[in-house]
Amino acid sequence: MSVVVVGAGIAGLTAAAELAGRGVDVQVLEARDRVGGRTRGIEIAPGGWADAGAAYLGERHTALLELMARHDLKTVPTVMEGDSRFDVRGAASAQSVPGRFPPLSGVALGELFDLLDEVTRSVRVDAPWLGPDAARLDSLTAAEWADTNLRHPDSRLFFPLFLGEMMAAAPADVSVLHMAFYLRSGGGLRYLNAFAGGAQEWRIDGGAHRLSEALAAGLGDRVRLSEPVTAVEQDDTGATVRSASGTTRADAVIIALPPVLADRIDFTPELPARRSGERTGPGCAVKVHLIHPSPLWREQGLSGWSVSADGPLLSTVDDSPADGSAGVLTGFVTGEEARRFAALSADEQRATAIAQAGRLFPDLPEPIGFHVTDWVNDPYSRGCYAALFGPGDWLALGPGLTRPHGRVHWAGTETSTEFFGLMEGAIRSGRRAAAEAAARP
Repeated sequence: MSVVVVGAGIAGLTAAAELAGRGVDVQVLEARDRVGGRTRGIEIAPGGWADAGAAYLGERHTALLELMARHDLKTVPTVMEGDSRFDVRGAASAQSVPGRFPPLSGVALGELFDLLDEVTRSVRVDAPWLGPDAARLDSLTAAEWADTNLRHPDSRLFFPLFLGEMMAAAPADVSVLHMAFYLRSGGGLRYLNAFAGGAQEWRIDGGAHRLSEALAAGLGDRVRLSEPVTAVEQDDTGATVRSASGTTRADAVIIALPPVLADRIDFTPELPARRSGERTGPGCAVKVHLIHPSPLWREQGLSGWSVSADGPLLSTVDDSPADGSAGVLTGFVTGEEARRFAALSADEQRATAIAQAGRLFPDLPEPIGFHVTDWVNDPYSRGCYAALFGPGDWLALGPGLTRPHGRVHWAGTETSTEFFGLMEGAIRSGRRAAAEAAARP
């Protein structure tokens, strides 16, 4: 049996490794000149790496932890020692606060999280389009939900910041059903938002890209880079995959791409329904890394964690290597702010980000290194963390996300109802697609 896998992110490489382990003849075609998809490493010091894409994991991410153990990859903790910085009142009013709870009304934020928990619990996580209130929830944007349900100005202020951190989404870009599903799929509000004991407890030592590189190394020359796929044609005896260098014949095909990118491929016969809708958008995330000789903020009793109501850096976190070889302050630019920031020149991006970091962390000198990773305009990802499903998307797209199209099977974190949008979801989707393809008669 032979299978072509389209896409060398974590999902595609997991599927290919599973198939190779079963003795299947497998080829992986990747449009980029690297593997890893929405994981990417940036060398910030000799032998020291930072995650420009997906980064964090927790104890519930069992498939990821198992795969890491298989390839002798270790975890390092996300450091959260010291005060947090919050600039949520505007006019550069940053203040230091113990822990991660913002200096806003505790009653208002408690009501916000109670409302989010209520709508999250109402979703059927295995098939969100079949829930008892799915049609109504899928017809509303998260912004409309907030306008109706959030009365206190502090909850209205914090809600888009929370949604940007969790989903890289502006409230107007996603349906309430997608918001609620995403939060429940990932383990719930408290788990997704937590460092210790939560979904952000660890990073992969040396960078998450090392997992994809390890999987690719095991596949050897079966991984072909700079091979964007343009068409998949099926007939009674197999499938032909057309890419940059020509054609590849196989018994089955696994498409491990975000929905919008999958829709750019010409399928013969045509797909019964598109993989994305008119309101399906890219995850709006830009990652900024400010590199210092050491984590200088710790000398001031600060953790490196911050939240700002004004951009570009809506939040920051200390992602410094465990050996102290550098200080890495990672800034997250999400939602509408990501679109604005991505449109700036490189000089403007640097100036605005460094100026804001200086306000958030007093006496912080200019960084010795500065990196911007723009996922919004990345042609082979169309956003990060994951695709954003807008109003109507789940009811229209959900039933077909994993349904094979003849010899074509689907992988990618957007096809997983478990840990959607996370590395864990990508791995689980790859294993599912590999099992489906291998079971073909």
